[in-house]
Amino acid sequence: MSYRLVVSEKPSVAMAYAKVLGVTNRKDGYLEGNGYLVSWCVGHLVELAPPSAYGEQYVKWSIADLPILPQKWQYLVSASTKKQFGVLKDLMNRTDVDSIVCATDAGREGELIFRLVYQQAGCKKSFSRLWLSSMEDSAIREGFANLKPSTEYDALYQAALCRERADWMVGINASRLFSCLYGQPLAVGRVMTPVLAMTVVREAAIAAFVPQKFYTVELELTSGCTASSRRISEKDTAENLLAECRKEMISTIQKVTRKEKSENPPLLYDLTTLQRDANRLLGYSAQQTLNYVQSLYEKKLTTYPRTDSCYITDDDEEMLAGLADELEEFLGIAADTADSAVPRTRCTVNRDKVTDHHAILPTRSMLQADLDALPTGERNVLKLIIARTLMAVSKPYRYLETMLTTECAGEEFTAKGKEILDEGWKAVERKVLADILNRKQEFTTLPTMEESECAILNAEMKEGKTTPPKHFTEDTLLHSMEMASTDSMPEGVERQGIGTPATRAATIEKLVQKGFLERKGEKKTKILLPTDKGKALITVMPEEIQSLEMTADWETKLLRIERGEMEPEEFMTEIKDMISSLVNTTEAMKGANVLMKNKIVGVCPNCGANVVEREKGWFCDNKPCRFVLWKDNAFFKRLGKRLDSHVADKLLRDGRVRLKDCKSAKGKTYNATVLLSTEADGRSKFSLEFEGGR
Repeated sequence: MSYRLVVSEKPSVAMAYAKVLGVTNRKDGYLEGNGYLVSWCVGHLVELAPPSAYGEQYVKWSIADLPILPQKWQYLVSASTKKQFGVLKDLMNRTDVDSIVCATDAGREGELIFRLVYQQAGCKKSFSRLWLSSMEDSAIREGFANLKPSTEYDALYQAALCRERADWMVGINASRLFSCLYGQPLAVGRVMTPVLAMTVVREAAIAAFVPQKFYTVELELTSGCTASSRRISEKDTAENLLAECRKEMISTIQKVTRKEKSENPPLLYDLTTLQRDANRLLGYSAQQTLNYVQSLYEKKLTTYPRTDSCYITDDDEEMLAGLADELEEFLGIAADTADSAVPRTRCTVNRDKVTDHHAILPTRSMLQADLDALPTGERNVLKLIIARTLMAVSKPYRYLETMLTTECAGEEFTAKGKEILDEGWKAVERKVLADILNRKQEFTTLPTMEESECAILNAEMKEGKTTPPKHFTEDTLLHSMEMASTDSMPEGVERQGIGTPATRAATIEKLVQKGFLERKGEKKTKILLPTDKGKALITVMPEEIQSLEMTADWETKLLRIERGEMEPEEFMTEIKDMISSLVNTTEAMKGANVLMKNKIVGVCPNCGANVVEREKGWFCDNKPCRFVLWKDNAFFKRLGKRLDSHVADKLLRDGRVRLKDCKSAKGKTYNATVLLSTEADGRSKFSLEFEGGR
């Protein structure tokens, strides 16, 4: 008997495939039955080898050994996943396996994961590609019935390979170069560093901002509305105007205009837009949202999440129409169709703007699921996706805007009013997301003005200030990453900006983990601020490393490779030339060593020396001392907490920190105080003090 081997990306996904294919016999690392072997990768089983694999001289970091530009790339099997790789290698090379299905996630990274395993296993057998946008049973059956030739995805693999190798070369060479120049470990990344630069530039603009005072005069009219003057920069001018208005106490109506306006429904969600809304409305980080929606996808409740498209194709239009009807019935809300002659889904269709996958949608399986059993985060993200799906197929929001222009003391005053004509898609938003939005809509309705003159009841002067740019949140940083260098991109490019929807969250998380960015604020949605370490890094980085334009250009070229419009060798040559130039021309910036010093955050409780922040924790600066507070801290993990800079500061200053909503092993929450002490050898030691003596 011969078998077809199916290789998925995760065990949970493999189980879903096995169920549909009728594969029930469990083995060590795979399932067998019904003519199939179903197995799985565990993330990246095969990774690029470290520099030391290319020569012993690369064990130590030295500028003299740079640049490191491999001619023949080497790969290693991850130590933690060696067993599962062995399983896949044996399966791929079994004599009774005559065909293989690449069933990893349908995207650039999924393609890379499979191909590297396939090549490292020395497999030469033919394979086909399973390409899914949904994990529903019907979609899986249809996908296996319509497997694609592997050759259709060769360009996708080449793009993934170029991305991986370019990131390796930039990261390895730039990190070693700048670490050697400044005498401390510095992490530099192709996408990571430009994103950090964006936050540093924004904070510099905020710091340099000088607020300007301005004044307005407001007239309370007998008609029941308030009209305001233009902004006036001189206080004396505003005071004189106020005095004149109070003297006249009559305004002359110049013009009343009424104009009907409308707002079209928002587009369906791509991953970045979903992450932005989840951050803005729910306070979730981009990585949290990705984790939630990935879990929803694997539970067959939503379609494929790592998409950069907000549209569907015309092939999916009928499906979406039926889904919308069922969702409305499911939620008990009335259908909101615009025109019976035009399908309500028409605005969601654009085949040219659907690349690998269409927009994120709920599935029909979701309608039969027990949503109350979902974790809160998943349930909230699913609610956003449901709401956005129905909003996208609803009527436009229509309102009547009234503008009143009146004159007093030779100055024009204006008042605006709004009257809703048709709530349209906003009615869906209000009904479905009522508990998330938690906001009241208040509109000013201007009365009908028939008289040419109107008495003034009161006149007041108001003082205001111009405001600086706002600090980045994950919502606004994701948007800036998405829109980076849009103006300089060629017309018609679908994927703009830096990073991809699938990688932007990881980039932000990496910057936080490495101590370049920190989340601050007590509000639900925290702001992202560059640390002193992050600012120092950008200060010494040359323009080509932190350039948004160059990084965005690379993303565009990767997309061209993916489409077969550019040769991979051309892209890689460009990367190598840039790195060689960087290594050969970069010198240490004078006086920068002062900037690059590690930040002193407190005093060592063991020996009294300074404690400084480094990438992996807060270390005693006295080398013989063993005191350290690790950022990746097992004690705090058990409490469901992170040891961040705020907590480290409190522990070093007070020897204790109070934590709310700690989690027990049984999932219960409690408040407690963590006490810091040291072991006999100087290592940190933690204990808990419970509130109420518990």
